[in-house]
Amino acid sequence: MTYERFEDLPVWKAAISLAERIYALTERAPFKRKYSLRDQIERAALSVSNNIAEGFERGTTQELLTFLYIARGSAGEVRSMLCFLERLPAFEDLKSEIINLKSEVEGISRQLRAWADSLQNTEIKGQRYLSEKDRSISRHKKEKAEFLDMLKSYKK
Repeated sequence: MTYERFEDLPVWKAAISLAERIYALTERAPFKRKYSLRDQIERAALSVSNNIAEGFERGTTQELLTFLYIARGSAGEVRSMLCFLERLPAFEDLKSEIINLKSEVEGISRQLRAWADSLQNTEIKGQRYLSEKDRSISRHKKEKAEFLDMLKSYKK
């Protein structure tokens, strides 16, 4: 499946949801007076979705790959901080929520890795390199595939 907007990407949706959940977590009492920790985990969490979006919008496969790895690095940073929080007595009451967030960020990291792996094996250079003729051919292939899918649905 081809996506035209980063907002439609399942991994971006998961990453923005993670950022929302991290921001909700940092509103909790144990984060009061821990400004640098709060700021760092919030920035890292938001960085995951932002780097997916930036890479997607760049227009080349190589730049997308670069930003996917940056996003993956930010996901690792979030996971590391969550591991740290698990060790602090002040966060004991949030342990199950922290464990759930770690699982969520691990899933995002796996999605980013799988996407990057698939991009490394493609000959497509990216939208920036497509001529009008290439775009037309790509559009016709997409329309053909959609038509064939529609025909298959009628056979059922």
